[in-house]
Amino acid sequence: MDNYTGKRLDGRYEIQEVIGVGGMAVVYKAYDNIDDRTVAVKILKEEYLANEEFRRRFKNESKAIAVLSHPNIVKVFNVSYGDRLQYIVMEYVEGITLKEYIEQQGKLGIKESVHFSMQILRALQHAHDKGIVHRDIKPQNIMLLPNGKIKVTDFGIARFSYSDTKTMTDSAIGSVHYISPEQARGDTTDDRADIYSVGVVMYEMLTGQLPFQADSSVSVALMQLQNDPKRPRELNSSIPVGLEQITMHAMQKNAADRYQSAAEMLLDIEEFKRNPTIRFQQNYFVDNEPTKYVTKATTSGGVVKSNVRTTPVVAPPVVENDDEDDDGGSGKFKMMIAGIGIGIAILAAVIFAVLYFFTDTFKKSGLVVPNFTGSMYTDVEKNESYKELFEFEFNMVSNSGYQDGTIYGQNPKSGTRVKKTPMKITLTVASNKQKIPVTDVYGMMYEQAKRTLESKGFVVVPVPMVSTTEEFGTVIKTEPERNVEAVSGSTVTIYYASDEDLIEVPAVIGYDSEMAKVLIESVNLIFDTTVTEENSNRPAGEVIKQNPEQGEKVLSGSKVSVVVSNGIPENAKAEVTVSLPATGSRGSFEVFVNNESQVRKTLLFDGMDFTFEVEGTGATAPVKVYVDNELYYTCDVDFTKTPSAVSAGSYINSSSSFSRKTVPDVTGRSVTEAKEILSKSGFFNVSVKGQIVYEPSKYDVVLSQSPSSSIVLTYPVNTEINLYVGTADSNE
Repeated sequence: MDNYTGKRLDGRYEIQEVIGVGGMAVVYKAYDNIDDRTVAVKILKEEYLANEEFRRRFKNESKAIAVLSHPNIVKVFNVSYGDRLQYIVMEYVEGITLKEYIEQQGKLGIKESVHFSMQILRALQHAHDKGIVHRDIKPQNIMLLPNGKIKVTDFGIARFSYSDTKTMTDSAIGSVHYISPEQARGDTTDDRADIYSVGVVMYEMLTGQLPFQADSSVSVALMQLQNDPKRPRELNSSIPVGLEQITMHAMQKNAADRYQSAAEMLLDIEEFKRNPTIRFQQNYFVDNEPTKYVTKATTSGGVVKSNVRTTPVVAPPVVENDDEDDDGGSGKFKMMIAGIGIGIAILAAVIFAVLYFFTDTFKKSGLVVPNFTGSMYTDVEKNESYKELFEFEFNMVSNSGYQDGTIYGQNPKSGTRVKKTPMKITLTVASNKQKIPVTDVYGMMYEQAKRTLESKGFVVVPVPMVSTTEEFGTVIKTEPERNVEAVSGSTVTIYYASDEDLIEVPAVIGYDSEMAKVLIESVNLIFDTTVTEENSNRPAGEVIKQNPEQGEKVLSGSKVSVVVSNGIPENAKAEVTVSLPATGSRGSFEVFVNNESQVRKTLLFDGMDFTFEVEGTGATAPVKVYVDNELYYTCDVDFTKTPSAVSAGSYINSSSSFSRKTVPDVTGRSVTEAKEILSKSGFFNVSVKGQIVYEPSKYDVVLSQSPSSSIVLTYPVNTEINLYVGTADSNE
């Protein structure tokens, strides 16, 4: 195995240790000394550099990850395609593989299995939306962080969905225990191959076992093609039925029978989370009979019941002939008919008189309102001849006494003559469908929201809405709005967050502002010409910050601002050395930089040199040293340079002023000898005072001193020493 440990790649990545070995590459932990971070470096093994297929697969991985940006997918920072060395620099993830965790635990709990599965599916949904199929989903390629978050790794055999859609037929790609049947056959693969692999991972998490195990890879592959696995509940009876159904749905051998997208599978898992006792209508494994759609309810006796409400037809009464009373009955009937006719004539005359004298019905001018009752409102609404004459307002009222859509009331009533057109007419329409509140689906993913509203009887129309704040597919609003009542069966428009028209902000950190401007404007974004500068260890003019950050998606024409380095270190350090006082005692030692305390210690003042470190930012700052709360030393430090420059300092008080020593005994000595002894001990502040004596031998001799000598007491060397010297009496 190639070993790059201890080497530096491209003068930047310091390889520290091996953290993983794969079939075609070795993964190392490394330190990026430019961006000051720990990274993972995946290096293609040397024996595969000459193999065009492995080089292609390695390059596919870097291309695949480079277009992905998701919290559950490992990030890629850099790639290199050299002839002698190919590597990918990725995010370093602290954790263990999901495979190791399953082996440690034996099998996982329901909550953990669901939690990990949802994160895997979200990562795959993002990859599939970008046209990337992973094709090697397995627990070994899923990193588990200490906080329970997962990262999908190893896109080494990933492909773009618009590229060659066949797997290699001479060798199965992907780990044989997790690959889909179509991969094992060498057939066409798409997003649904990853769905199958997720199902196998779920199976293993829930049961602690793989669905198919054999002595050879070929045997396992054949089992993937031909055999059905044991149901998870046979191995672990605590698994809820709904979760078993989800797992089996994902593992269907026919791709058409599986979940058709990661989003669809996520919806079922979300349903299971809300109701762990749920049982889905799928019953896997399923038969392959065509699905039968029933549009009418059928009774057990085979009688078809129509869902259309109809008005019952009443048969006329049957009149029986009675031969014996034939003539008498006939005469009475004729008289009754004649009476009814006279009554109708009188009533008609009265109605005519009322209409003629009290209404405009028989006048030539104006428009007579027709009778709309009994008509279907759709026929009235679509009648072109009415559009210039009437403005209709349809009032839908739940009424089971009429066929759905029938007009059974109008205002103004039919026969009314009006002069003004168009005439507003309110028509009351019978609806057999109840009004129900539009369910609040705000914040749900679109597929889940669609399913929820359709279950209430609404027809859903999706409309994408560009959003920079909401996750792709999240419902932003509905029309009608949430909780507003609408007729069941009517249309509800779902507006969901879309990033199709958003632009991904390019990475410009590390470039100068001119190149940053070119990169930003090349993707139809605006470069903010107000460029600010900040202290930084990076070279002057280099971009050190950007807003929005790289990878964020923004609207076309959005402004991107940058901050560049001014070349002045953000936080420089300097070492300063001073000579301590030689008092032989302990005392306080404090250092101030720009009047802010940075060093505070208790030291033994032994006269030795003492070195301390100070910090500052982008300017020259005064440094002051205090000994026992008295200013002792000052200097200046230039923090704009690397390394920082320290000026020649000065001692405010002589170091001797802080020295303490014992006073030597000079009594009995001549004045000259006494002063010499005192000066050698550091005492120069000597005063001579005369004291009359009568013995000539004591003339000019020190009789006493103050302070007196002591082997215990010490005095500052600048202490005044008084010498009392013998002298003759001047009066003699």
